[in-house]
Amino acid sequence: MTATDAVRHFVRSGSVVGIGGQNINRCPMALVHEVVRQAPSELSVVGCNLSLPLDLLVAAGLVVHTEQGSGNLERYGVLFSWRRALERSELTTTDHSHLAMASRFLAGALGVPFLPTRSLLGSTLLDELIAAGVARRGTDPFGGDPVVLLRALRPDVSLIHVSRADPDGNAVINGPTSHEVDMVRASDSVIVSAEQVVPPGTFDPAPEQVTISAAYVSAVVEQPYGAYPTSVYRAYDYSDDDVAEYQRLARAGRAADWLAQHVTGTADFDEFLRRRDPDGSVRAGLHEQMGRLI
Repeated sequence: MTATDAVRHFVRSGSVVGIGGQNINRCPMALVHEVVRQAPSELSVVGCNLSLPLDLLVAAGLVVHTEQGSGNLERYGVLFSWRRALERSELTTTDHSHLAMASRFLAGALGVPFLPTRSLLGSTLLDELIAAGVARRGTDPFGGDPVVLLRALRPDVSLIHVSRADPDGNAVINGPTSHEVDMVRASDSVIVSAEQVVPPGTFDPAPEQVTISAAYVSAVVEQPYGAYPTSVYRAYDYSDDDVAEYQRLARAGRAADWLAQHVTGTADFDEFLRRRDPDGSVRAGLHEQMGRLI
């Protein structure tokens, strides 16, 4: 599908939306741009480190709730639009550890209602999760030790960006996968954007390459540089200038201006890329930079 059709089919107002990627690595930016253009309302956004995608969705006024391990861009700072919305009580959040989020996705992937863990014991974070109704204190029925029971998390739809995919949805992720495989398996629908869509049967000689089975994928969108300005391992590095520019505007409360110019003011992600990098030299430089790193 095109990104336009995929988002129209699977991202609806009120959806719980899982976001792939981590920090400035392989974030599903093309798909998130399209969500902003179509503007479904009252989204709940979930993931481990909800970074740049979350801030764009919040700046667009589409988010009412988040559940995450963290929300930041590490050395670039916090997510300013998200933090400001929380301070103004414009949305709510349920804070987790990364392991707690990953465990909830795993429970969803396994089709069980909860998973036990020893993570969070002794922390005030656990008290907040109990109050939110996503965790309970329990006892190991075999050994008698205290455990935490974490409620399964099953997104309505998840958005991820991958290195390669075939038309059926078999997808390959080069490099770290973070929480994504379990999140995908737990989701009702999954939209995959891919740097390259390869012919059917490409993965047949080496099926072990496939990170995510087509059985879990609802739509495949071919979008080179679909994670820009974040990185894709072995393809291109992140764009320091672009991330820093967005953060400067977001810090000043002007993220909506950035969206108006670069997202809602463009027809699609290809136009966004052409405007940001008319001659392709920035993307070529990021590809070369990644080559030097590996």
